[in-house]
Amino acid sequence: MKKIQMVDLQGQYQGIKEEVRASIDHILETSAYINGPEVHAFQKDLEAYLGVKHVIPCANGTDALQIAMMGLGLRPGDEVITADFTFAATVEVIALLQLTPVLVDVDPDTFNIDVAAIERAITPKTKAIVPVHLFGQCANMDAIMALAKEHDLFVVEDNAQAIGAKYLSANGQKHMAGTMGHVGATSFFPSKNLGAYGDGGALFTNDDDLAHTLRGMVNHGMYQRYHHDVVGVNSRLDSIQAAVLRAKLPRLDAYCEARRNAARQYSRAFAGQGHIMVPKTVNGCEGICDTCDCHVFHQYTLRITNGKRDALVQHLQERDIPCGVYYPIPLHRQKAYADARYDEKDFPVTNQLVAQVISLPMHTELDQEQLDHIVDTLVAFVNG
Repeated sequence: MKKIQMVDLQGQYQGIKEEVRASIDHILETSAYINGPEVHAFQKDLEAYLGVKHVIPCANGTDALQIAMMGLGLRPGDEVITADFTFAATVEVIALLQLTPVLVDVDPDTFNIDVAAIERAITPKTKAIVPVHLFGQCANMDAIMALAKEHDLFVVEDNAQAIGAKYLSANGQKHMAGTMGHVGATSFFPSKNLGAYGDGGALFTNDDDLAHTLRGMVNHGMYQRYHHDVVGVNSRLDSIQAAVLRAKLPRLDAYCEARRNAARQYSRAFAGQGHIMVPKTVNGCEGICDTCDCHVFHQYTLRITNGKRDALVQHLQERDIPCGVYYPIPLHRQKAYADARYDEKDFPVTNQLVAQVISLPMHTELDQEQLDHIVDTLVAFVNG
């Protein structure tokens, strides 16, 4: 059996290396390294794939979130509601802009932000909601957009982990993750489902005026060289990363289906096993349904309910099976974001998840032998 990787970028590269090398060689020959033709071509390709009017490439996913909030005109002291159970980048940019982060609990099944908790947290100072589409599926965007409309709030979709996922609205219409709010933000970090070979990110919007503002902001506030019309930053996607992303984008749906196939095998094997809770999708199919396209499984995350999660992590690692705990400490307990406003009783689900979750290897190159070995090792330990 070949060595199991948490993310097998080397294996994925073998299927695209000739195309990537040719594109990079062309960039090196033409020396169009920043905002070159590859960047503009990737922008157009991604707009077509997502069915969104405007994609604005930038340097990384954290910048994308920050620029989105800058572009919406949020001001110091404005309250922004987001999930407590996620990576720190989401709350980091809120704090950097001197906005007031308001952390709320998440849903125990999907791990996404709890809409009822959002509603309870809205005050006259609330200006925006940032739902994080965690681990590869969308938050409840129908309910979130309805709340936003009712209270005149902006919605910034943190889509760093769910590009390629689809969301089925109550009206029967399907939307691509990241395209339903006022603006979406994503990351192209190498381990993402659509990953570059360095940092990269992008913003999505259907708002023409907002798109114009964001395009200036990513380039020092310039629309014309040396004319700075808005306060901006230096956040541009480089041409080499765009070339890698252009090679991967036509394969993204196939990559997502490979992840879903691995997830289905995991979930079917773990079904009915004591002390193991498999991830549930927004439509409740637990990742087993052959036709589900709402989850792209950036992570495949279990809950271990017998108190042995940490021991399981050690057990797997000792047997050369990589795994991850995303995330071991909730944001409301992080030193940088601790606040007297937060009460532990307001985060029962998050506090439970941080003690139970474990993410298994999940990528496009997993084979049957590897999947069987991971499943057998985990089940034997949990039921031993």
